[in-house]
Amino acid sequence: MRIAILADVHGNLAALEAVLADVERQRVDRVIVNGDSVNRGPQSVEVERLLAELPYETTLGNHDDLMVMVHERHPDLGEGLEDPFWSGNRMTAAALAAAGLLAGVRRRPMTIRVAEAGAPVLLVSHGSPRHYREGYGPSLTPETISEIVEEYPADVLVGSHTHRPHLQRWARYTVLNSGSVGAPFNGDPRAQYLLLTLSGGAWSPEFRRVPYDIGRTVAAYAASGLADGGGLSAHIFREELIHARSYIVPFLMRCEEGRFERDLTGWAEYRRLAAARFVLPTMEPTVSASPEP
Repeated sequence: MRIAILADVHGNLAALEAVLADVERQRVDRVIVNGDSVNRGPQSVEVERLLAELPYETTLGNHDDLMVMVHERHPDLGEGLEDPFWSGNRMTAAALAAAGLLAGVRRRPMTIRVAEAGAPVLLVSHGSPRHYREGYGPSLTPETISEIVEEYPADVLVGSHTHRPHLQRWARYTVLNSGSVGAPFNGDPRAQYLLLTLSGGAWSPEFRRVPYDIGRTVAAYAASGLADGGGLSAHIFREELIHARSYIVPFLMRCEEGRFERDLTGWAEYRRLAAARFVLPTMEPTVSASPEP
C-alpha cells in the first residue's frame, strides 16, 4: 500500500503538475490532497479544476475555508475584507466563485482516517485534527501529541500547513508533516510531498522533492493580474515562492510591534535588514527522496 500526501499547492499549477507526474511514476494506491490548494499563488482556478478531474480525497485547509469566508464577506474577517494589503485574497475568491469552485469546499472533511488491516492507523489533517491552523513542527511537545491522540486516536498523525516537512517519534506515535507542493519554507524551492509505504506492518515515510519550472509560476503572477492588483501580500507571497522562505508572518509580526509600516516602504526596510534570508536558492534539477525531512 502506497499513499501520497500532497498539500499546500497554493495555486501553483506548475509545481502541482510536476508532483502529479512524479506520483504517477511511484504507482501509488491512494492520493490525499491535504488542504490549501488555493490562494497565495496565481493559478488557483486552474489548480482546482485539475484536482477536480482526479479521484483524490481532499481535506479542508485554512486557505480553502478563507476563500469561502471572503466570498461570503464573513464578519469575522472584519477590516481585512477591504484592506488593500489583502487584495489578492479578494481577487482569488472572486475568480474561484465565478468558476463555480467554492460550492463544495465546506463539505471537505477536517480529517481522513486510514485504517488498513494489520497496519498502524493514520489520521490525516491539514493542521491537526483539533484545528487546521495547528501545524506539526519542531515545537510540538509530547504533551500535545498525547492530548491529540487521546481525543483523536491514531498511531500516525499526518499534517501539513507549516510548509515545512517534519518527522517526530514519541512513545509509539509518529508525527509527520508533508511539506508544501507550491510554496515550501525550508529553503528548497522544489515541490515537496510525502509518500507513505506500508511494509512489514509499518508505514515508512519518504519525503520527496521535485524540480519544476518556477519561472512559469512567477510569470503567472503578472498574467493573472495578482502582481499589479493583489496588494503587498501578493508581492510577498511571490517572494516566498522564489526564495522558499516564510516572510509574511515575521514581517506582519514586526509591523504589529511598530518596527515597520505595513506598506512597500516598510517591506523594503524589512528586506534590507533581513538580507541574509533573501539569498536566492538553486532549483536542484533532480528529484530527491529521503526517509528524513
